[in-house]
Parts: sequence; C-alpha cells; structure tokens
Amino acid sequence: MKRSEINKVIRDMEALCEEYRFALPPFCNWTPEQWREKGVECDEIRDNMLGWDITDYGLGKFYEVGFGLITLRNGNLKNPAYSKTYAEKLLMLYPGQSAPMHYHWNKMEDIINRGGNEVYITVYNGAEDGSKLDTEVTVSKDGVKYTVPAGSRITLLPGESITIPQYLYHDFVMPAKGGPTLLGEVSMCNDDETDNRFYEPVGRFPKIEEDEPIYRYLCTEYPEEYP
Repeated sequence: MKRSEINKVIRDMEALCEEYRFALPPFCNWTPEQWREKGVECDEIRDNMLGWDITDYGLGKFYEVGFGLITLRNGNLKNPAYSKTYAEKLLMLYPGQSAPMHYHWNKMEDIINRGGNEVYITVYNGAEDGSKLDTEVTVSKDGVKYTVPAGSRITLLPGESITIPQYLYHDFVMPAKGGPTLLGEVSMCNDDETDNRFYEPVGRFPKIEEDEPIYRYLCTEYPEEYP
C-alpha cells in the first residue's frame, strides 16, 4: 500500500469514530514527532501492538480485501509482564470491501456493529487441519442461539453482535452500496502472529510504499530507540 492510502484510511476512520462518538485513547492521536519523545513508560503500547493497523493482507487491492483497525487494549500470552486476559478493537470497512475467511485456535470474540452500514459474516465450522466442515453451525447473536447450515451469511445491523468461538470460520463482507461500517471486537487476548488460520493463505501486514510523510505510526512501526 502507498503511505498516502494508509494516511487516508486513518483519517477516514478518525472521522467515522467521531461521527459515532467513539472517543479514541490518546496514543491513537500521537504524531511521529510525539512518539520520538516516548520512553519505557509506553512499552505496553509497543509490546502489545496497540494502535493503528491498516492491512491489505499483502494482496495489493485494499478496497477489495482489507480493513482499517485499531487495537485499543490487549494482553500478551508470551510476556508475563502483561496480565490482561482480554482485548478490544475497532474495525472499519468500506462499501464493497471484505476480509478473508479465517478462524482462531485460541481466541473467542464478539463482533459488534457499532454504527454505519450493515455487514455480512459467513460462517463454517472449522477442523484442526484447516478444512471447512459441512455441518450445521450454532450461532449466538446478542444472547440468542440458533442453528444455520454451513456457509450461511449472517447479517449484523447497527447495534447487533455475534459471538465467534474458536475454530469458527468467519469473514467480513460489505454491501457495495451505502457508507462504511464501524465494527467493535471484544475478545480474549489477541495474537496476530500465531492465532490466525486463514482458509486461503494471505499475508497480515502490508508492504508500504513511502510517497508522503507518516500521519500516524502503525502498530508495527513504533521507534525502537527511546529518548
């Protein structure tokens, strides 16, 4: 992705959060210049990859496959210094955009439509070997359980949520018309390095072409040198 594209997505997501009155934590607003003044007191942000995360999954077609994301809080299963057992994220998808089919071995999560357009989530039970099972799926939407055939598409309207347990394949698909959607995610600890099983192999973080100055650092870009 070009840096100019990433900067635009961040600005669009900031505007969407403001529209739906979702106030962001201070670190989401820090400039690169401010980050260069931050020391060890901000290690939790660095170590747990809090902050901005814009991805095209390495496919180079962001407005077809990708999303904007902010990790607001997270624990760290590999570092005992961080004892949080939970995580929270915000996601933004544009009309016509999708995110790939995947499941998690360890993480259970709730996906919440915080506002904007509707979003569709396709569900399959997944097997340990990564295959999709042709078995009925038990779905829990806002505390109401029901059973659907494999491959069913669940619609989340603003305010609605769905619980995604371990090994449940799911994707995100946006309608072609209408505006963007602001999604919330409340989950167990998040580990993007080892706990994502994509049905079709993809990357996770984009390769960036630097065509303009950085507006906000991504969570993979924080300076390693402290003042």
